[in-house]
Parts: sequence; C-alpha cells; structure tokens
Amino acid sequence: MERLLLLEDDLALGEGVRLALQSEERQVTLCRTLAEARRALDEDGPFALLILDVNLPDGSGLSLLAEAKGRAPVILLTANDMETDIVAGLELGADDYITKPFSLAVLRARVNTQLRRGKNDAGGLVEMGEFTFDFARMEYRKAGQMVELSKTEQKLLKVLVQNRGITLSRGDLLDRVWTDGAEYVEENALSVTVKRLRDKLEDVPSKPKYLKTVYGVGYTWAVK
Repeated sequence: MERLLLLEDDLALGEGVRLALQSEERQVTLCRTLAEARRALDEDGPFALLILDVNLPDGSGLSLLAEAKGRAPVILLTANDMETDIVAGLELGADDYITKPFSLAVLRARVNTQLRRGKNDAGGLVEMGEFTFDFARMEYRKAGQMVELSKTEQKLLKVLVQNRGITLSRGDLLDRVWTDGAEYVEENALSVTVKRLRDKLEDVPSKPKYLKTVYGVGYTWAVK
C-alpha cells in the first residue's frame, strides 16, 4: 500500500485531490495545518510522497519541506503568482511543483512520475560512473569488481544514494539505518560505518569524492 501525505488547508480542494489520488493500492492522508502534518509524519510515516500547499493558516509548507528533507519526494502546491515560493521550494529540495488552479489529471500524472522514480531508486539498478549498485540483488560493483558490504553498510549506502545531492543529518541517518528496534545506538557507530564504506568505495578515503562529510550536519552522496 502506497501512502501519501497531502497538506492542503482548503477542505473542498483537499478532499477533491484526496479522492482523485486514493485507490485500493494508495492511501492519502489529508492534513489541513502544519501541526497536523507534523504529527502525521511523526506518527503515521513513512510516506512515499508528500504533497504540500505553501500558504497555510499556521505557517508555510516550505518549513515542513525543510524539516522533511530526504524522507520522501515532495510536490509543492503554489499560487499562480508566487514565483518566489516556487524558487524557494526548489532550492530547499522540492522535486516538483504545480500551480493553482490545476487539473487533477495533470496532478495525477505528476504524482505517478514521482512514485515511479522513487520505486526505481529504491529497488532497481543504480549506475553512476564507475559504480553499479543493485539494491534488489544486494550486488555492488566498483569498476566492474564486486564489493562486499555488510548489511549496515548496504543500508547506509542505499539511504545516501536514494537521496544523492541531499545532506542528511547524523540523527536522520541513525534513525533510518539502525532500524532493528534497538533503543540506543552510539553515534560513533555511524562514523565507523561511514569510514568502512569509504575504505571500500573511495579511491582516497581521506579525500572522498562521493561520500562527503558536511561538518556540523551529517553526510551526503555527491552528485557527479
């Protein structure tokens, strides 16, 4: 079951979009305020896609976009004359936008495009330069040579590659990689895993080209 989060304060529009997108294979959670959407992200996630209105009664959808960065693809709903919102949203990491008023058929097509893209990244073959990562088969190659990765290294690589070009915080990576139910994971575990992954994938681990540290924040897989 695909789960989508829709943040739209206009009840009639929100219900119309929800009904247009929902199906037997897809569930849409409709929120009308930032507070509701934050609760849904924390309590009902993960979501395959976020659809966020920008202008809301208790703030801007752009703030939620910044908070949810890297969790799921994001489509922004913006007023037709608010070019600044579009630019700000794309710079914050939004994957697409659609201006009001819009056709539900166009919105469905945009949603399906983002969901297909997410599925391809999550389970398919990813080829980048000298690397070939087959996450479905758990086969990883560098310059044609197989690279053996531990389960934790595979999880970390998958999260980073799925969000390449996006800086993920240490806390976010700890939450998304160590999902075995442990109540406490030492932060040093992430540093150790990053080092091991660099040793296996980078030509010069001390000067990484791909798995880069963003000091004071976390890590990113650089887009080449």
